[in-house]
Amino acid sequence: MTHTLITGGAGFIGSHLSEALLARGDQVTVIDDLSTGRFENIEPLTANKNFRFALETITNETVMDRLGSECDRILHLAAAVGVQLIVNDPVRTIETNVMGCEAVLRVARRYRRKVFLASTSEVYGKNNKVPFCEEDDGVFGATTVTRWAYATSKALDEFLALAYHRSQHLPVVIGRFFNTVGPRQSAQYGMVIPRFVSQALRGDPITVYDDGTQSRCFCNVRDVVRAILLLIENPAAEGQVFNIGSVEEISMRALAEKVKSRTGSASKITLIPYEQAYNGGFEDMRQRIPDIQKIRRVTGWQPEISLEKTLDEIIEFFRRQPKA
Repeated sequence: MTHTLITGGAGFIGSHLSEALLARGDQVTVIDDLSTGRFENIEPLTANKNFRFALETITNETVMDRLGSECDRILHLAAAVGVQLIVNDPVRTIETNVMGCEAVLRVARRYRRKVFLASTSEVYGKNNKVPFCEEDDGVFGATTVTRWAYATSKALDEFLALAYHRSQHLPVVIGRFFNTVGPRQSAQYGMVIPRFVSQALRGDPITVYDDGTQSRCFCNVRDVVRAILLLIENPAAEGQVFNIGSVEEISMRALAEKVKSRTGSASKITLIPYEQAYNGGFEDMRQRIPDIQKIRRVTGWQPEISLEKTLDEIIEFFRRQPKA
């Protein structure tokens, strides 16, 4: 029985990972301070004898030392997430990402635990070469623009993890997520699909930023979980970085139209400027498309769940939620 420690395991992706591991008979320990994660995400798992939850921050060295000594590997997902949170609280973003990653890597080195580091497509910054390949440059904006605090902090996490691998021979794998979506993802921190769906179901205007021509690719969380497990269990992936995402591109205006259609909503689609949404300190990229040839070559992985199927799952999830 493999024992996996998941940091940030009460979050959206972490809770799905926990479910997948428990379903195959593994043992799972989750550590989460519930700053952005939700206990409701993992509450159904607490009845499983192979599941354990620690309500604590990963910067608590005593707790992390004990949990690290007891596990076989660490999936590090704990991070500040969501554009709204990043713009509104840059100190929390930087400290959570950098200090948290350092704490995880230290305990992993002490007990020689393999680590999967969850990174982000944000590390490509303003690079306009698409699709993004793992060896492409990160092009960041000025330090006076708050938006880039998250991108640079996650890039530093990657540098640190790879340094531990090269100098300390720590087995590390890095996955860069491209807009992972699915049930349980919260609209609270600016995630676009949950926001569109919740607005559509309430009959509120669906708010699209800028002119709506900016495009993204959205990958179902179950496909992402499958990619993470393939990477953490493949020795050939150690010391490397992999894009994890769909290549099914869609503009934000087209996405809003699709959500409106699939919910049967009468909501109007409204365009609003970024300045109105974020009060300055924000820049956007027009396209964000991953090149996934590397992960396909090393593991055979590719996304299998369509955007339409994913939207239907999210819509059904929101419809089942109690009315406020």
